[in-house]
Amino acid sequence: MAQFKETTVQTKPIYDGKVISLQVDDVTLPNGKTSKREIVKHPGAVSVIPITENNKIIFVKQYRKPLEKTLVEIPAGKLEMGEKPEVTALRELEEETGYTTESLTYVTSFYTSPGFADEIMYIYKTNTLKKVEQPKPLDEDEFVELMELTLEEAEQLIVEQEIHDAKTIYAILYLKYKGLR
Repeated sequence: MAQFKETTVQTKPIYDGKVISLQVDDVTLPNGKTSKREIVKHPGAVSVIPITENNKIIFVKQYRKPLEKTLVEIPAGKLEMGEKPEVTALRELEEETGYTTESLTYVTSFYTSPGFADEIMYIYKTNTLKKVEQPKPLDEDEFVELMELTLEEAEQLIVEQEIHDAKTIYAILYLKYKGLR
């Protein structure tokens, strides 16, 4: 919709980190006026809904520093440069849960915070898990605890705000309406 398009006049890089970069863009608005946009650039991320043979969902419990709290989430991780989302999904599944699969089903993708970031999140599902003898280790700064929950138990954790992130809530709603299998 061209009527809403903002044209970038200038980009000022602010920070270039390991996971994100930050820039401030000067833009021309559709009405001809100008404004500034603070933009977080992110390579994208992938998450997996792992379902066990007894219809439990595997979650990871981990501390999230920006929130200063522990959350229960589906396994997820950042895309590496040039990496296909399916490859990231398999890597994160193995690192975070100790499982792998030969069958990933693409569920959806969405932008996590389009008001200020370009991060896209891909979600996959698998119900054909295989335990890995010697799984890839977690990242050195990553600490997680595994949890296997029924769909109903996961829904209750949403109410209690232990599950409190968009990708995991989306995953649970997807399973509620589409089914575990």
